[in-house]
Amino acid sequence: MRLVTFLPPGDDVPRAGEVRDETVVAFDTGTVLDRLASGDRTPAVGPDFPLDDVILLAPVPQPRAIFGIGRNYAKHAAELGNEVPKAPLVFMKTPGSSVPGSGPVIRPSVTERLDYEVELAVIIGGGGEIAGWAVADDVSARDLQSAEAQWTRAKGFDTSCPWGPWITTTDELPDAVGLRLSCYVNGELRQDATTADLVVGPQQLVDFIAEAITLESGDLILTGTPEGVGHGMDPPRYLEPGDVVRCEIERLGVIEHAISAAR
Repeated sequence: MRLVTFLPPGDDVPRAGEVRDETVVAFDTGTVLDRLASGDRTPAVGPDFPLDDVILLAPVPQPRAIFGIGRNYAKHAAELGNEVPKAPLVFMKTPGSSVPGSGPVIRPSVTERLDYEVELAVIIGGGGEIAGWAVADDVSARDLQSAEAQWTRAKGFDTSCPWGPWITTTDELPDAVGLRLSCYVNGELRQDATTADLVVGPQQLVDFIAEAITLESGDLILTGTPEGVGHGMDPPRYLEPGDVVRCEIERLGVIEHAISAAR
């Protein structure tokens, strides 16, 4: 099942539903978060809409918690001159960082070095178990990341976590091993790898975080990014207002968003 939160044509009230091929079918009641918590995968029977006619929102608009994992692809750690951590390097993104896969992504006025990071997102369901998967972009302010010991401002700023386009549940895709993930900037391929290259896999990350923090339905874990980020290029190539970032993961879908300047 592919769970989605959307706006029907001509309506400003969000609804939950499931994507079937090129159609969105609404649930009669409840939200995506309700479905994640309950584990209910009963097919939707409400009204249906062409996928192209709806506006897709973040599947869980403001997750309670968004965990990021740093340096979880060995080649990415190396391109930035870092070692792979002995244990997962966990940081937090704020609920306000969550936006739909289409954005908006707004570059804060405090940074001149904005960067992209395509990532596999793990979505938590009832009992702290993995309920599904999505595509995410861990947008990062590299100058803040380099200057500050903590990464909260560098990676948790408003609009820094576009994700979606939906949640592919584990009944449809039991694991996310070996999926190709790629990122394009203005049509140019920048990142191209597979999730088989993860140093620490999704279930191990869930177990590691759960040793200290109770994971709840709708929580996200961004599992890390592969090599090819703008900060690792020679010379570095950062995102500018007007740039378009496209992130894809095999079997999970595509998100695409433009970069805007702070007002």
